[in-house]
Amino acid sequence: MNTIYLDNAATAPMDPRVIEVMTEAMKGTFGNPSSIHSSGRDARHQLDNARMAAAKSIGAGFNEIIFTSGGTEADNLALSGTAHALKEKGRHIITTSIEHHAVLHTCAQLEKEGFEVTYLPVDEQGLVSVKDVEASLRDDTILVSIMYGNNEIGAVQPISEIGELTRSRGVLLHTDAVQAFGLIKIDVQAQNIDLLSISSHKINGPKGAGFLYVRKDVPIEAKMFGGEQERKRRAGTENLPSLVGMAEAIRLSQEEMDKKAEEYKEFKKILMESLKEEEVEFYLNGNLEHSLPHVLNLSFPGTDVESMLVNLDLAGIAVSSGSACTAGSIEPSHVLLAMFGKDSERLRNSIRFSFGITNTKEDIIQTAKEVAKVVNRLRK
Repeated sequence: MNTIYLDNAATAPMDPRVIEVMTEAMKGTFGNPSSIHSSGRDARHQLDNARMAAAKSIGAGFNEIIFTSGGTEADNLALSGTAHALKEKGRHIITTSIEHHAVLHTCAQLEKEGFEVTYLPVDEQGLVSVKDVEASLRDDTILVSIMYGNNEIGAVQPISEIGELTRSRGVLLHTDAVQAFGLIKIDVQAQNIDLLSISSHKINGPKGAGFLYVRKDVPIEAKMFGGEQERKRRAGTENLPSLVGMAEAIRLSQEEMDKKAEEYKEFKKILMESLKEEEVEFYLNGNLEHSLPHVLNLSFPGTDVESMLVNLDLAGIAVSSGSACTAGSIEPSHVLLAMFGKDSERLRNSIRFSFGITNTKEDIIQTAKEVAKVVNRLRK
């Protein structure tokens, strides 16, 4: 039985073209980028090319990119690094109730260290209000962290408007763009973004690689100590093969962005239309207008999410109930909880479908048929 993989928001399969350049790097470029001999210089050249690719993709400068082990480390460094660097200026941070746990758990740790965090609510479409951000700003606010696109329900936040607000008030803006990058055009200069997190494995690159953009005049404290890599901001010998792979994944994602975005939007329509044809009752969590192209979260009344996931897996359909980082958790989705409240049935019957490069229209139609079988069986 062939599996139809529709959990690309959790992780995406590596593009064969990425594997090819990584293999070449592992075979031929083994030097340490910090070494001054020819092997080291060859490695440094590839590292520089990777940094340039990362910077170019978001309109940043070469020296504004810090390579990390992924989105979680980038989020941690963005929040903790800037908070401690600016603690004499203020100790107030603003974020939202639907952030990835890499942000929420870092905020919780910062609260233990004496910082104050305001968690903004969202509406039933998962969107934060710019007016709420403005109303929460204080004289001692040093950082606002709001994700670009939500990993569970796909809601795309008004980052440009928030960036205009924070820049006018002299407050830093960080955005976790892990899910949005590669499918939505991002320009950190035009959007007044000061810090931005990216993860390679969401764009068909290798796991264990990512980067943090830090605007050139933004102070940030290092959280890893050792050598002087990454301009003394992130010690440790660089993971060159993975960074070379990430650079290729970035290049491909930028070239193919518009095509992929349109294709995934079409997949959403096909899935929902096919479910209607199968007479399956469902509700959309979020909306289609302000949404990531590849993420679709649907509620199926009268079903149970755990039973849905198990039965769909047996039918060869790989989907999820939300963030992969909470897999196995008995707690309801904190995103749906923030949107609908603790008594909503949607907390117990919602499924996330997320599309990627291996999917076809035929896969989506087949998925709808299998979902219909499972839903009808569970409702009986």
